[in-house]
Amino acid sequence: MLRLEGVSHSYDGRAVLRDVTLDLAEHRIGVIGANGSGKSTLARTLNGLVVPDVGTVSLGEWNTRRHARRVRRRVGFVFSDASHQIIMPTVAEDVEIGLRSLRLGAEETARRVDRILERFGLDSHRDHPGHLLSGGQKQLLALASVLVTEPEVLVCDEPTTLLDLRNTRMVHRTLERLDQQVVLFTHDLDLLTGFDRVLVIDDGRVVFDGAPGEAVPFYVDRMERADREEADR
Repeated sequence: MLRLEGVSHSYDGRAVLRDVTLDLAEHRIGVIGANGSGKSTLARTLNGLVVPDVGTVSLGEWNTRRHARRVRRRVGFVFSDASHQIIMPTVAEDVEIGLRSLRLGAEETARRVDRILERFGLDSHRDHPGHLLSGGQKQLLALASVLVTEPEVLVCDEPTTLLDLRNTRMVHRTLERLDQQVVLFTHDLDLLTGFDRVLVIDDGRVVFDGAPGEAVPFYVDRMERADREEADR
């Protein structure tokens, strides 16, 4: 289970996370909040892309400060722009590169690559350049490249931001079917239907923690009140 204890972090003296303590045990967890609320920094603490100034982020017995490599093997991360994760000449090579550190051997590596490409409908594109795929296919490639390593947890930071409705639904269906625990950071409130738990982040703090049917209205009302206050100034 992912656990955050007293996590705080600042950039250039500006606090972006403030004393966040969470146990993330549910299968599907959503995180919502306005731009600048601290969501992306929180997402990046979960697998050690950001190590907090204060507090600890841990998965079981390992924490991101002392055991970053072990945590990252178990907590996969998908960025909002899949192009940032596509680095190899072809689709198959992009999936395969994540397995190199696991030293599985050529036969097992090839088996995993073939299986994940077929699972995500990318097998017919295996020898194509990844950067020439459609937006939805790129995001599926990013997911495949992470999931081929078989992490326990998948953290997704705004994975549908650059996608049209059709591809957003494709990614949503993919996330719904995963066996892994999913922690989804999103502005798309419709994606949270059926989730077990939703956190609302504001000014670096968790200001609401509950079911989607309660968290989403709380967030919408908070944003509407902020808009009214801004208009009255």
